[in-house]
Amino acid sequence: MVFWIDPDDRTMAFPDPHLAESDGLLAIGGDLSPRRLISAYSRGIFPWFSFRDSKEPQWYCPQKRFVIFPHDIHVSHSLRPMLNSGRFEMTFNRDFEGVISNCSKLRINGVGAWLGPEMVAAYTELYRMKRAASVEVWEEGRLVGGLYGVTMGHVFAGESMFSLRPGASKLALVHLARRLMTANDTFLIDCQFETPHLRSMGGTHISYDEYIRILRGQ
Repeated sequence: MVFWIDPDDRTMAFPDPHLAESDGLLAIGGDLSPRRLISAYSRGIFPWFSFRDSKEPQWYCPQKRFVIFPHDIHVSHSLRPMLNSGRFEMTFNRDFEGVISNCSKLRINGVGAWLGPEMVAAYTELYRMKRAASVEVWEEGRLVGGLYGVTMGHVFAGESMFSLRPGASKLALVHLARRLMTANDTFLIDCQFETPHLRSMGGTHISYDEYIRILRGQ
């Protein structure tokens, strides 16, 4: 069953995530306000929809979550020379708008593009509220790669990444994982859906219930 969320409902409530469809679709409707996004991510729910094909946000909560535990990040032999070259500088939150803009531009004309103007504005507002963060990769002062996501509890919910230089987004992911490794508690990077690229970096599946336990630090 797919539920309907009334945009005028100010409770910001969501249906039980365990009732999501097999592809993860849980609900349609609502809005992309910061309050609703925070409510969603605190339950492991995220918006994902083609803005050209749907006027209403679609909300997903896969019961099998594809994640990367920071200590399990895999650095390939081909990536190690880039990491050790000294040519790249990695930063946090230096240019969130540059990162999300590049993520959008590289896919905006593709079929099913989801990172349209409303989504960009919504996540930029979360960044201003310190609820979203970015990792940047620079080469000779030029932004050549990065990623951004939502920070919620013990989870970094990755939303999108980009590379203008082969391997740059992988550098960003490794830098994020190493940053999270410094914490004493268990953290994870939520990849949301499996891709060969992310599996090669150490991605694995966990249950939704385990995901929520880690998010809440339990």
